[in-house]
Amino acid sequence: MKKYRLLFAGLLWATLTYGGVPVSLGELIEKGLQYNYQLRIARNEQQIADNNATPGNAGMLPTLDVSGNFGGTEYNNAQFPADGSAATKVSGVSNTNLSAAANVNWTLFDGFNIQATYSKLKALQQAGALQTRMEIESYVADLSAAYYDLVQQTIRINNLKSAVRLSKERLRIVEARYNIGNLSRLDLQQARVDFNTDSSRLIRQQEVLHTVKVRLNRLVAHDEVERDIEPADTLIAVESLLNKEQLWSALQQQNTYLQLAEKERNIKALELQSARSSNYPYLKVNAGYGYYENRYEYGQNKLQNNLGISYGLTLGYTIFDGFNRSRRQKNARLQLTNQELMVEQLHLSLKSDFSNLWMAYNNNLGLKALEQENLSHARENYAIAIERYKLGELSGIELREAQNSLLDAEERLVQAAYTTKLCEISLLEISGGLLSRIASR
Repeated sequence: MKKYRLLFAGLLWATLTYGGVPVSLGELIEKGLQYNYQLRIARNEQQIADNNATPGNAGMLPTLDVSGNFGGTEYNNAQFPADGSAATKVSGVSNTNLSAAANVNWTLFDGFNIQATYSKLKALQQAGALQTRMEIESYVADLSAAYYDLVQQTIRINNLKSAVRLSKERLRIVEARYNIGNLSRLDLQQARVDFNTDSSRLIRQQEVLHTVKVRLNRLVAHDEVERDIEPADTLIAVESLLNKEQLWSALQQQNTYLQLAEKERNIKALELQSARSSNYPYLKVNAGYGYYENRYEYGQNKLQNNLGISYGLTLGYTIFDGFNRSRRQKNARLQLTNQELMVEQLHLSLKSDFSNLWMAYNNNLGLKALEQENLSHARENYAIAIERYKLGELSGIELREAQNSLLDAEERLVQAAYTTKLCEISLLEISGGLLSRIASR
């Protein structure tokens, strides 16, 4: 059943993405979160941190060892009495010994190092979860930017196709007038040059569009990177109601980089606590149960064996270790101080980035509105120009200027919309609200 489910999922993915049906950003994100290689690596790294966060790895639990041993000796024995009597010699004496035991060792106290180590492992586990979240946020931001770049390039190619159609219509008019003698060959050649120029732009734009599609396929980890993909959106919709105070407040509470830096500071504090553990004594306990057997071929006893329990308690304290204890504690304090400085530096950096992003977002919102108005005027201007051109009241150069003005206005509008969208995505990412915003759509 699992095999068929995977096959169905693969067919559904192919249909959603490449079956001629436009694909939305949400669908790409859903698939990308599942298949992207970097995210899968990040999740595996998080699983490693989860596996390490155990009491046993911190040293809280005892260890149990089972061992067995078998050995022996082969030798010649000679004894020389002190009274000078004849020596006693025995050749080929064999002795064997056999042992089997189970031993338990447990560190009961080591200056709170075990507790600090366990807390550090749990903090590393939480840091791993934050690292994974940061990778996901960065991925969703990159994928969103790539998707709206696809929308942008698709709009551009449609605009250029429209420009080619307009140039082709102009060329048709010029050829008709040239054939009846109303226009010179110079006008005909200029119309052909303009038509070829627009066609060349369209060809170059097709290459740009292909590159964007390849990047999107790579981001969603699709092996066939050259397959076609069409965006569901025909326009770049921009959120114009973002609130600066709300975003800044959310940044201070939810920014993943900031949370990760704070977690790193806690880890450094635990490392300092671990370094201070050597200021205390340590207490260890051990116990064992075993069987020991010795066989002799020479001597008064032929066989000796023991079966029983052994136990011990060790209390110790390191008086002097070459000043290493003091060195480790000083370095741990300095590392903690450095991490605190890094947190403050990150606060300032985020504040600067947020300010710049907010300024760019508002400026581009204004530019987008202005370019929308300019595009309306450019379309009206071209409509008037083409009518006058058909009546012979306008030259080809003037018509071309009106056409270029229209194309430039379309280009500026799509660029302003795309730049505004990038600022919006960055503001949501830096404030920690990108994933929730995407999920709510």
